[in-house]
Amino acid sequence: MNFFEHQDRARRNSVRLVLLLALAVLGLILATIVASAIILTFLDGGGGDPATGAAPAVQWPGWDLILAIAVAVIGVVVVGGLFKRIQLSSGGKAVAEALDGRLINPASTDPDERKVLNVVEEMALAAGTPVPPVYLLEDPAINAFAAGRTPQDAVIGVTQGCIRQLSRDELQGVVAHEFSHIIHGDMRLNTQLVATLHGILLIGLIGYFFLRLAPWRRGSNRDNTGLILLALGLALVVIGFAGTFFGNLIKSAVSRQREFLADASAVQYTRNPNGIAGALKKIGASQYGSRLEAANAVEYSHMFFGQGVKVAFGSLMATHPPLPERIRRIQPQWDGDFSSPAPPVAAAAQNESSQSTKKRAIGVPEQAAILAATAEALDSRAAGRGDASAELDRAAAHEAIEAIGQPGTRHLEYARQILAEIDPELQEAAHDPYAARALVYGLLLAPPGQIRERQLRQLQKEAAPEVFHALRELGDKPAAVAPRFRLALIDLALPALKQMSPAQQATFRRCLDLLIEADERVSLMEWALRRIVVHNLENPPPVPQRDDLAAHTADCVLLLSALAYEGASSPELAAAAFRAALNSLGLEASQSRSPRAATATELEHAVNRLDRLKPAHKQRLLQALAAAVEHDGVISVVEAELLRAVADSLHCPLPPLLAAS
Repeated sequence: MNFFEHQDRARRNSVRLVLLLALAVLGLILATIVASAIILTFLDGGGGDPATGAAPAVQWPGWDLILAIAVAVIGVVVVGGLFKRIQLSSGGKAVAEALDGRLINPASTDPDERKVLNVVEEMALAAGTPVPPVYLLEDPAINAFAAGRTPQDAVIGVTQGCIRQLSRDELQGVVAHEFSHIIHGDMRLNTQLVATLHGILLIGLIGYFFLRLAPWRRGSNRDNTGLILLALGLALVVIGFAGTFFGNLIKSAVSRQREFLADASAVQYTRNPNGIAGALKKIGASQYGSRLEAANAVEYSHMFFGQGVKVAFGSLMATHPPLPERIRRIQPQWDGDFSSPAPPVAAAAQNESSQSTKKRAIGVPEQAAILAATAEALDSRAAGRGDASAELDRAAAHEAIEAIGQPGTRHLEYARQILAEIDPELQEAAHDPYAARALVYGLLLAPPGQIRERQLRQLQKEAAPEVFHALRELGDKPAAVAPRFRLALIDLALPALKQMSPAQQATFRRCLDLLIEADERVSLMEWALRRIVVHNLENPPPVPQRDDLAAHTADCVLLLSALAYEGASSPELAAAAFRAALNSLGLEASQSRSPRAATATELEHAVNRLDRLKPAHKQRLLQALAAAVEHDGVISVVEAELLRAVADSLHCPLPPLLAAS
């Protein structure tokens, strides 16, 4: 199952989940109506006719009361759910803070913290996702979680026990498992579950309120208000408990299957089953296991790597499959002993140093050759180009699209190589809240001359003094960085950039626009870099994905035209690439104009509208874009960056483009 099939499955699961929860709410309404009938019968003095021994007549509520009950129950669930959604609107950060998580400073030098940050950065660069902020839970249990609505607002959380007790390979297996949840849309489903279950729980809380209020409303012998409140409160508590029980039952059933899929994805990403299997074994062998002490752990239990809370009713309410079952799916020959060591692995994989990213061997010689070829291609200059170009495999872009949501060891090793080769000063800058802004500004500086001088004057006037000083300290390094490092540096800087206040973000965006518009034109490279930065800072809410390509033909043609125009060295090659892309999408070339450059505003509006496409239609669009960039057999860095910017805008994490194997 590829990324787009996963997205379709997640969309269908969301619909099924809504239907199941709607049935649960309907059950709550019916239960409340029955409870009302019992209360009305009791208040009516119905004890039957003692003379005849007849049973009491049930006093069913009238249609007006039934309607009021239905509206009240639905209203409570909806209001409670909306309240929780608003609480979680800031993304995974809200979940991490609710669990008492502490944001790990991206510039941390603590060896344990540095280890987990390096692993998360590697995985993000390999998968083509923004690097998520990492939160630490001060808990000795071994556990982790991914939370958020989209990859743009996702966070990774790990416990103290996780980073201290697991080896680097085991930690990588856990992180890869959590990245599967980020990439495949599981986080959004998790958020829907939390919000709806909170609404159902609210019914029980209202019942508890009525129970506490009842003793104060006794009144006279004829006043039954206290009795009514007592009976109503008790009924609502029971109904709320039943609703929460069945809601948690749904949550557990949905969660267990997704945990198996995430385990399988982790093995696929790392090609190292011993990593995640070893982590699961250590959970089984640890005295703390995976059980968390956080106050809100029950509410978010389905988000964890392991069973984070004690469960009632045995496996029925467990949000995770049993550890032995998970391990045997990864290692069928496992003997059932949690203390059994993992099979020996290469020495490079055993490196526990916090600086292992810079020192690890790339792997087998053939893989090293592929990575070296990719690096050489991306840094080379093609004749007549204004930017570096890559003599990559003719199908490099298509292969990257096929790997969306399914990065492999080649992507992971390439990410390690990139991190090992980036200037340490620039990496350090990417981790600092002030220097990260300066780094992005530096990437957009023009070559030495009048335009750069104008850019620097404007920055000195608009940017924060600390940021401008950091830019001066970096000097020409950002502007002179090899083109293949640009996107990696931006990804590394995102966690630090997300620490900006709203006012700082406004200033940051204003400075970006000043830099880009200094020469009175916006290049595709500038638009792509700005789009990636801003899109990952805005945290836009997910949009319904239900449109077909036919509804956005004009937007598709605009993107294909811009990419073909930018990537070709002559009008003839541009026209040929444009025709190939249109044919890939099933459009008639004769019905469209010749390829042309697109403005930043046109591109911005087009990608925003195209985000509404169904997952399968997004795949077709990306394949058409790949046909455009691959037509002449030469993929420029600008083309690769534009492809990444479009894929990022469509919430499709595009892995790095690699040389042929």
